[in-house]
Amino acid sequence: MSFSLPDLPYAYDALQPYMSKETLEYHHDKHHKAYVDNGNNLLKGSEFEGKSLEEIVKGSYGKNAGLFNNAGQHYNHLHFWKWMKPNGGGKLPGELEKKLVEDLGSVEKAKDDFIQGGVTQFGSGWSWLAVKDGKIVVMKTPNGESPLVHGATPILGVDVWEHSYYIDYRNRRPDYLKAFVENLVNWEYVAELYAAAR
Repeated sequence: MSFSLPDLPYAYDALQPYMSKETLEYHHDKHHKAYVDNGNNLLKGSEFEGKSLEEIVKGSYGKNAGLFNNAGQHYNHLHFWKWMKPNGGGKLPGELEKKLVEDLGSVEKAKDDFIQGGVTQFGSGWSWLAVKDGKIVVMKTPNGESPLVHGATPILGVDVWEHSYYIDYRNRRPDYLKAFVENLVNWEYVAELYAAAR
């Protein structure tokens, strides 16, 4: 199964002022496209040809760094675009809210821990809400890794590679993360992934 670059689920300027048109153009059209193109080249003739994206990500982890990096980032970004929406943030769907309170103490604490995960991820990487052993946990990973290769299912992730925020926020990563959580998160999609992960 070869990788293909999806269209964004909204216009390039739909997430302003929290994420600019320029950031989305670079991030989607250049960075994500490069993961797709490089991933397809590395997939050709490998033992992973014809496998699903999740199988490729899990199977290449620790075995084929080049393929893993590109497949992992392709997987992460397929979800990343859907984890955001215009006028995002706001109220969480009931089931998800209940589970976050149960597992992480409160919605505010869950959001704060998720933001802290991104703030404290040294260098490039991601911060996550993931389902592991039936519980929602906060995780952070370097580079293109995701909870998928650590026995968990990601339900929300935020990209803290500099290309995802530097045009808009320069070195103010905490401001980007706060804006992401308060104004961009598509909680309905998170709830959908949570329901599927249960």
